[in-house]
Parts: sequence; structure tokens; C-alpha cells
Amino acid sequence: MKYFGYIRVSTAKQGEQGVSLHEQRDAIARYAQQHALEIADWFEERETAAKRGRPVFNHMLRLLKQGTADGVIIHKIDRSARNLKDWADLGEMIDSGIQVHFVNESLDLHSRGGRLSADIQAVVAADYIRNLREETRKGFYGRIKQGVYPLPAPLGYLDMGKGKAKDPDPIRAPLIKKAFALYATAQYNLERLRHELAALGLRNRRGTPLSINGLSVILNNPFYIGLIRLKRTGEMFPGMHAPLVTKALFDRVQQVLDGKVSTRTQRHDFLFRRLLQCRHCAYSLIGERQKGHIYYRCHTKNCPTSAIRQEPVELRIAESFRPLQFDARERAYLEQRIAKFTAEWSLDRQDQTAALSMRLGQLQDRLARLTDAYIDRVIEKDIFEARKTALLMERKQVEEQLATPAEPIPARLSRFLELAGDANLLYKSGLAEEKRDFIKIVTSNRAVSVKNVEITLAAPFDQVANRNKITYGTPYRGTPRTLDALLKKLAMWCKANPDASTNEDGDLWDKDRLGRGDLKKGDLAA
Repeated sequence: MKYFGYIRVSTAKQGEQGVSLHEQRDAIARYAQQHALEIADWFEERETAAKRGRPVFNHMLRLLKQGTADGVIIHKIDRSARNLKDWADLGEMIDSGIQVHFVNESLDLHSRGGRLSADIQAVVAADYIRNLREETRKGFYGRIKQGVYPLPAPLGYLDMGKGKAKDPDPIRAPLIKKAFALYATAQYNLERLRHELAALGLRNRRGTPLSINGLSVILNNPFYIGLIRLKRTGEMFPGMHAPLVTKALFDRVQQVLDGKVSTRTQRHDFLFRRLLQCRHCAYSLIGERQKGHIYYRCHTKNCPTSAIRQEPVELRIAESFRPLQFDARERAYLEQRIAKFTAEWSLDRQDQTAALSMRLGQLQDRLARLTDAYIDRVIEKDIFEARKTALLMERKQVEEQLATPAEPIPARLSRFLELAGDANLLYKSGLAEEKRDFIKIVTSNRAVSVKNVEITLAAPFDQVANRNKITYGTPYRGTPRTLDALLKKLAMWCKANPDASTNEDGDLWDKDRLGRGDLKKGDLAA
């Protein structure tokens, strides 16, 4: 009688480094010799038996059903199956007359007692896997709750060993940051960004350029802001690893991915492209070059705003910047007041830090109460996970504000006033792209009605231009009182808009950068 010999280990590593396969083969060979059985073929597998779908095992079963051999010899019951479905398939073959021998158990599977004993051992083997799975899951969640990611590190991080947080990869981490910064400008789609990163040298762990799907996974992964999200369950946990990007940049990228932010491809490099709006029909004026001059036309039929040349528009914009200039007396007084304001700022900063610390404690308490409500089954799991994710995101933002304090308001005021005072000169000396970005910084509305250009300055530049009108309910009494009122309003505006002067590409109020041609497309995207 001819038999198959089936031997198995759970992993490829066990098959390469262990001796279990050799021991199983030797034991089966001795058993066959003792019982005068011939081994027609050997089937060797390096796959777990906890799940169905073992290719070698299934192929062997098909051959047995076809009558290629009279039966199979297996070392132990748990080598054949650790799930009850595979054991049921073996039971059907035994019932159909196919011989199955287990070397270690030596059971008569055609007797009631032997079959019962084999069934019990198969159930024990399946239960062993269930228990092992539960213990593994406990260990996995234990590491996750400690802030340690027990799976392979995402691209941009390095594995530092069991029980240790991932460390940023000194080679790939800067490129991952670059990927987020570039995509946040909304100037790149995934295909173009993929080629850009490949040119910069970013490769995956196989040494090949990123695929579009791989790049999308990176841009959607909150691991890069210090949070761990489990893909299968959607659960979110705080991580111990150092974040590569800020939450603000990550949120900006999500908006671009969701299509909430987009840009159009520019075909012409006109100075005021998509900057001028028709006062009558509210459409953007379109630039055209005619007879050596650039015109901006409204293409709405019968609109009174037909066309306007570029030169008067540029002259009107330059005129709108003149009220921002300070004379020598105003500059001297502002420098004196800001110096005093800087000395008083430390107390305000302490109050801000205390408020942020209090907010962090409140978020921690809310997380604890939310967890208690989930444990007490007051809320459902999906609601719990959604609220937990929102609280973790907010906590991450507060932690970033505590770790990297916002620039002091006196310093921001000083840079802003310096920029506003030199606005006219900076605009005249800037390159074309710098002029466009400078207009976006300083103005909020640029409307054309027939041949007239109406310029509205953006906040807080409008307050500087109208500083002589700021009285706070008291009569105008000269420069000091006017400038004191101006500084109060500017300080209130800076406090209410902490991120208005900067984005991920740099400092929008850096007048030195504005004046030396360093502005890049997308600097104003945020």
C-alpha cells in the first residue's frame, strides 16, 4: 500500500533554521518501515495550520481523493490541522475509506474510541491557537497603549528593537517632510509628486520609487504627527515616537486630498492673473497680450468693464501702499513702545502656558471619562472611537503649542510694522512672482469697475493705513496717542490670529525674504 508523508512547520524560518522537519520525516519513515507501508511521495509545508488555505495540504487532499495513494502518514494531529474545518475535511476522507495514520498518537481512527480521542485532540489543538491568538492580541494592544508601534516602522522611521519607539530615518525622514510640504501647496497631484520625490531620491524599502498608492498611504497616515491608527479597527492611540510633521500641515494635506483645496494650472505668467475681479459681474478678469501691452478683460457679455491695461492697475496698487509708510517720528515712537511691550510680555506668556496646561488637563480628563463611559457601555464603540480620535487630535495640537510656543506678539508686531512701513518700496523692487504674492499678503480685494481700480487692504494692514482714524472714543491728540491705539488693535489681531504670518513654507512677514527673490509658488497656500 502506497502512502503520502506530510510534514509541516508554521513558518519559513522554522523550516530553514530548525530541525523539526527532519525529525518529522525520520519518525514517519520509521513508522512506515515498522508497519510495512511504502512512502510514495513527500509533502513538505512551511505554513501555519491555524487558518485554511494551505496550498500543499490542499493539493495532497485532492490527490488522495483522486486515488493516487491509499492514505497519508502525519507525525501528529496538530501537524495536520489546527482549525476544525481542516480537521472536518480529514474526517470526511477517513469516512470514505482513505487511511490516515498519526505516528505520535497511534490511534485507530476507524473505531469509535480512537476517533473520539482524535477529535478531542484536534479540538485541543484549535483551542491552543485561539488562546495563543488572544495572548498575542493582549501583548499587541499592551504595546500600542504604551505608545510603542509593534509592527514594522512606516517609511521615514527606523525600527529600534522590541519595546522601543521608532526613530526618524536620517535619510528618508526629511524627504517625507518634503512630501507633505509639497502636497500641501495644492500644486501637485499624486503622480507629479511621486516623480518629484523620486528625483529627490526617496525610495521604498525595496529600493524602488514609491507607487501612487504607497504615497497616498503615507499622506493619510497620522503616524507622522505622533498618533498610531490601527487600519483594521480605526482605533487611534498616542505614540511615543517623534512626529515628522505638525498637525496643521497634516490637516492641510487632508483638505487637499479631500478636494477641498485645489489650484488651476497656470498657462500665462501675467502679473495680475486671477487677482483682479470685475465689480459688476464678480468674475475674474483674464489677461491678454495685445499690441505689446497686457490687458485684463471681463468676458461677460454687455459688462461695462471691458478691459484695462496693466500699467494703471500697477500704479493704483502702488498708491494704495503709500499710507502704510511711517515717518521718522512714528518709527522712533513705535520702536520705543515695542521695546517696553517686549519686557512686559513674559507675564502674558506665563498666563498662556498656564491656560494651555489647563486645557491639556481638561482633555485628559475628557478622555478618561469617555473611556469610563465606553467600559460602562453607555456609548457604542463607533461613537467612542470617533470622539476619542477627535480628542487625541486636539490634545496633539495643544501639546505642539506647549512644546513650540508661538512667536511672541511683540516680535510679530515688530516684523509686521517693518514690513508695512516698507511695503511700497518692497513692491516696486520685487520680482513678478514676489509682487503677486506680496499683493496677496497685503490686499484682500482688487475690484475693477469700468476703468477704475478699487483696492482693499487686508487686515491688519488696513488698520495701519487708517491709523489716524483710530480714536477709541477719544479725540485725536497727536501721534503718540494714535500709535498707542494702533498697537492695541494690532496686538489684539495678532493674538486672535496666531498663525496668520507663517505657514509651512516660511515666514510671510519676512521682508528680507520678500525682497530678495526667495518666494516660491504656494507660499501663501496655507
